Amino acid sequence: MGTRKDRERQEDLWVAYTNMAAGPGHPFYARLNEVLEGEGFDAFVEKLCARFYAEKLGRPGLTPGIYFRSLMIGYFEGIESERGIAWRLKDSLSLRHFVGIALDEDTPDHSTISRTRRLIDLETHKQVFSWVLGLLADRALLAGKRIGIDATTLEASAAMRSIVRRDTGQSYEEFLTGLAKAAGIETPTREDLAGLDRKRKKRTSNQEWKSPTDQDARVAKMKDGRTHLAHKAEHAVDLDTGAVVAVTLQAADLGDTATVQETLADAGLAVADLVDREAELHPEEEPKVNVEGIEELVADKGYHSGEALEQIKELEVRTYIPEKKQPGKRHWKGKQGQQQAVYQNRQRVRGRYGKRLLRRRGEFVERTFAHCYETGGMRRCTLHGRKNILKRLLIHVGAFNISLVMRKMLGAGKPRELANRMAELVLGASKRLINLFRYKNADNFNLRSANTPRHTGHFITVRWNTDWEMAHCTTGS
Repeated sequence: MGTRKDRERQEDLWVAYTNMAAGPGHPFYARLNEVLEGEGFDAFVEKLCARFYAEKLGRPGLTPGIYFRSLMIGYFEGIESERGIAWRLKDSLSLRHFVGIALDEDTPDHSTISRTRRLIDLETHKQVFSWVLGLLADRALLAGKRIGIDATTLEASAAMRSIVRRDTGQSYEEFLTGLAKAAGIETPTREDLAGLDRKRKKRTSNQEWKSPTDQDARVAKMKDGRTHLAHKAEHAVDLDTGAVVAVTLQAADLGDTATVQETLADAGLAVADLVDREAELHPEEEPKVNVEGIEELVADKGYHSGEALEQIKELEVRTYIPEKKQPGKRHWKGKQGQQQAVYQNRQRVRGRYGKRLLRRRGEFVERTFAHCYETGGMRRCTLHGRKNILKRLLIHVGAFNISLVMRKMLGAGKPRELANRMAELVLGASKRLINLFRYKNADNFNLRSANTPRHTGHFITVRWNTDWEMAHCTTGS
């Protein structure tokens, strides 16, 4: 038996490239690379980002293909920070092969990824997201006719205790100390400050307070009821396929009715671009994307207002938005357009087709939030500023869209899901073998018992052996 002491040796100064350890690669990332390389992803992003790189100046920068693939790893591996992505890249041979880094090359650290993100502008990230939508359209995974819109809050990388006043720059504690001295308390304690804070109305208004580290963050209530500095991510999802057609990042203190216009406009432009692209590349084939563009919009009751419904109706889009319960009777004087839009929307929602669309919205739209922010690791932002977060978010959600292609090919959209499915397949085959073995033993025992007297001890032995075989096959011990 070898021991650890026997394995202790001094590392060689030079190691041949052919002698370095190499793995076969993860099957999920191998197939994903086939898809990206087959569609010319690297050539596309290199041409797109050429203007951000000098031809010959200093050290070579991070290749655009490696940069965008690295951000995709954040979704597939559920990593929230760029530092975590850099650690995972250095640790995994499969991910090295996926991004295209040889074994004798060093992987990029988090500062290199961050510097490349700041170098490449927001518009370029949007074009990469649009390229992914084209990938879906070619595979009939995007229809663009029925769209569901919903929003969720993302926790900002800023603490509530660090907020300062917009007018004077005072910290929250300094502000409370000033109030205490004005109230006659010369040396206030923490209990005194907490008491003043509880009695004061509108304690953390976004008009009065801001974060010095992330000035785009806003004080908002999170999904779990906590008050925190946050951002608001809004998705426009295709209700026929589950693909995210558009994603926007809004201020967390804005209502849904104030942000739906921007998200719907982005989704409409994306679908129109896909229609033009399809007509240019495949003029003789039957169109896969709806030629008429977005025709129906489905959302929850937070998006219901007379003004919003009227504006969406002017865009020739039918709405299916549940109505809020209004106290008393509404007055429509001077609001005939809003009244007509509300009544038509109410009639559509109450119909059988409208109820079916609302169920699909709850299934498809909420699924994107679960995959992108819960298991995808982006519920808490690690970057500061709306543009930086939106850059990361566009590629993150773009990776979610690519996972739809992988789910169609492999039956799994993430590496972990593929491993779970393989384990389920092996477990299912083991159970079938165990049941077959059990039935065979039972038949043999019945044959013997018909010709010989029954022996209780022998019967117990057979049952015990069968159970032991089942445990052996199940646990693999």
